[in-house]
Amino acid sequence: MNPYNILSETKLQCVSDRTTKTLLENCESAAKILVLVLPQLGDFDSLEYAWWLQREAKNLANQKIAIRAVGIGHLDSGNKFCAYTGFPPENLFVDPDGELHQKLNLYSGLKVAIPGLSPSQKAWFNLLLMCAGIGSPGTLKEVFRGYKGDKNAPQLFADEEIIKGTPLPAFKGSFFKLAGGHGFQRPFELATLRLRNMVEVLKNWSTYVPDSAHITQRGGTFLFDHQGELLYEHRDPGILGFAANMSQPLSFLC
Repeated sequence: MNPYNILSETKLQCVSDRTTKTLLENCESAAKILVLVLPQLGDFDSLEYAWWLQREAKNLANQKIAIRAVGIGHLDSGNKFCAYTGFPPENLFVDPDGELHQKLNLYSGLKVAIPGLSPSQKAWFNLLLMCAGIGSPGTLKEVFRGYKGDKNAPQLFADEEIIKGTPLPAFKGSFFKLAGGHGFQRPFELATLRLRNMVEVLKNWSTYVPDSAHITQRGGTFLFDHQGELLYEHRDPGILGFAANMSQPLSFLC
């Protein structure tokens, strides 16, 4: 079964009204349908992907692209995710056990078996290995890019934007000029965005991640035309791999 058929037949709880409905409901008038199958809603990739979507929200609306997202978690996870990222709750669905991910054959993450550990403990052990780049190609390279900057990526924070939510005192985005100028992703800029996301999740861990047995599961991106023809897909190979081009994660829409 192709991805569109799987997605069009999938029924999940919608965060906005808590009802179970078809994932692609009310997408009939859209020029294109973008479906994000996210890992845990408290995952680095989920929060960062949502940030990019909010950044480009006006452009996506002008292109008449309907967006639907599914994340691993419960309704409380979805509400917290939407409140923090600004992602529309009417477009977010929750899948507590990642069943859709399995149907789509998305990468479940490293599965090194350790006798005597609970499913949650095994998942944590494998997640740590993935964070070190084992069974998660590109992760370390992407971590380092967050610190060294990237001239192929846009500036992430406006000069007058006040950056809060990190262990540091609040500061203006213009601070990053000291690290290398403006008009592109400066050193430490992406690392700061990720640090802010990490602080948010750690403060609300049990809400974002009600079951840590699924923390290694990766996601995928699927773009269809109005007839359900698959135009693009990306299957995440590891942590911080939610896009083929991480410098411009939504460039596939151009």
